[in-house]
Amino acid sequence: MTDDQHRPIFVVGSPRSGTTLLRLILDSHPDISCGPETHFLMGLSTIVGRRWELIERYGFEKAYWYQKVAEFFDSFQRGYAERRGKKRWAEKTPYYTTILDFINQLFPSSQFIHIIRDGYDVVASHRDRWGYKSAVRATLIWRRYVTLARDFGNTVSHDRYHELRYEDLVRTPAPVLRDLFEFLGEPWDPAVLEYDRGEHDILDGYDAFTKSRRSDDVGQSPIYGSRVGAGKKELGMFLRALFRYRSGALYKELGYR
Repeated sequence: MTDDQHRPIFVVGSPRSGTTLLRLILDSHPDISCGPETHFLMGLSTIVGRRWELIERYGFEKAYWYQKVAEFFDSFQRGYAERRGKKRWAEKTPYYTTILDFINQLFPSSQFIHIIRDGYDVVASHRDRWGYKSAVRATLIWRRYVTLARDFGNTVSHDRYHELRYEDLVRTPAPVLRDLFEFLGEPWDPAVLEYDRGEHDILDGYDAFTKSRRSDDVGQSPIYGSRVGAGKKELGMFLRALFRYRSGALYKELGYR
């Protein structure tokens, strides 16, 4: 397992909630490395889950498998961080929101950052990125992911789970991020406000996509808020009604209007 000096950080939340923005902000800090999504912990979680009946025939306890998976995952994440001159690694894969208990077993000292975005805007973002069918699914996925992360947060100590709103991040980034890095126990560095000036391993096309979105923002800031409220303006009647039916109760519970 990992010692406290290298406490892993996991960024979770519903897809299209600003997890990539948060990943690049973290990656801009001089002490934190947050590389591309890995996804493969999803498959490895079945070792102690639905595949356990098969794996247990090897004669090792579950604790053995947790240790082996943690050592493997930490080894390349730490190596990647050290190669970049950083002491701590973070991981952003939204789908890991569904296996938080497994991750907690792997890294019992890890810290979790849960970013929540207005559900209507999440549905609109799914539609823009992956099409109408994805938007329909997102009306339910948003509720599931937000609920899973918050329920998990209630089971761990306050120094391990931090929740923030996408809308607060893009409107008042400095105070929101100061609170975040205080939670992480890391010194404040203004470089995180200009994450676009740093070097990040990102997919082709991401820069072009963000520049097109940023052009809609009056301030032209790398942390732009031009898409806040877009869902209610742009979604058709059916998607708005479906979201209200499936996720409206949680939407109100979170204080959205």
